Order: sequence, then structure tokens, then C-alpha cells
Amino acid sequence: MSTQWQIQGDYLESCTCKGACPCIYLEPPTEGDCSALVGWHIKKGAYGEVALDDLNIALALNAPGPMAEGNWKVVLYLDQRADEHQQEALGNIFGGKAGGHPELLASMIGDVLAVERQPIGFSVDDGGRHLTIGSSYEADVKAIEGQNGRKVTIDNHPLAVAPGHSLVVAKSRSLRHQNHGIDLDMSARTALYSPFEYAGP
Repeated sequence: MSTQWQIQGDYLESCTCKGACPCIYLEPPTEGDCSALVGWHIKKGAYGEVALDDLNIALALNAPGPMAEGNWKVVLYLDQRADEHQQEALGNIFGGKAGGHPELLASMIGDVLAVERQPIGFSVDDGGRHLTIGSSYEADVKAIEGQNGRKVTIDNHPLAVAPGHSLVVAKSRSLRHQNHGIDLDMSARTALYSPFEYAGP
């Protein structure tokens, strides 16, 4: 019998594309391939009887062409604060074994380069999001200012990490990762963030 689960919170992604990332419209990335850091902060959630409140997950990925075509190479980072049962639950959910939207995202992965336990930080403020992995890797993003100081948003895009939520368009202040061949050290590239809600089965 499948385990019932649900999680909700905040997510961000910061990638190597210049300008508006075409990957979310099923178009080729601006640099030929697309590498990114993606992070989720679980405000509230549970996998069966296992509480997942206040835990973080991160993913470093490289897509060799249009993201929707799959063949991603990924490194999955699990929150070091999670106990053995929580780590197993997070691995099942974000590895696609537990169903729901993460199963669709996981179907695009061609190669899991590593699964690592790391201290993961995820901070939220009104103008941005900040993801840290260990002491060396980070995605620090700030929302682009739109008309009358409001945030620029995208709705109903076909490749959605967080379906049903408006994406806030942002720009990276820092994007750094050097591990398992996914090497990033740049700024002023595309970033996006929004709330998320996943559930299954």
C-alpha cells in the first residue's frame, strides 16, 4: 500500500540561462545546455507518520538540451538535520518513488551523480530567496522590479516545478556550485521562485 504524503513551502531555481529562461516554455536553453541549483524549503509536511516540517532539499542539475527532453544529470542534497526516517522519506519523494509531481520531475533524470547529506539553508525575504549547501555552494536571488514596484510574474508555463503557482522572475546575485562536474560560478543570470505544494499518491 502506498504511503500518503504532502509537503508545502517555498522553492527557488537559479540557472545559467541569460534573460528569461526559455526552458520553462519548452525551448532550448540560451547557452546550449542549462545547469541550475534548485532548492525547496518544507514549511509543513509529512510522509505517513514521519514529520518533514522545516527541512530543506536541494538539487544541482545539468540538462544537455531542452529541459523537457530529459537526460538530466543531478546531485541530490538531503538536509543533514533530517534523521534516518526523514531522509528516507525525502529520498522517496524527490526521487520520484512516492508519486505526485516529483515523480514527473524525476522521470527527466538520466543520471544521479550522487546523493549527499549536507547542511542546507533556505532563507526567504520579500525581495528574494537564498539557498546554501554546505559552506561553499549557494543560489542567492533577488526579484526583478516590475511596474509600480511590483514583482514580475509568469503564469501557466508548460514546464512547472511548482504547478498552480505564479513564478516570480528574479536574477541571481550569486550562483556557485563545484561538485561532480556541475560547475557554476556566476551572477546576473535567470532565477525564479514561488510557493510549492506536492502530494501523493
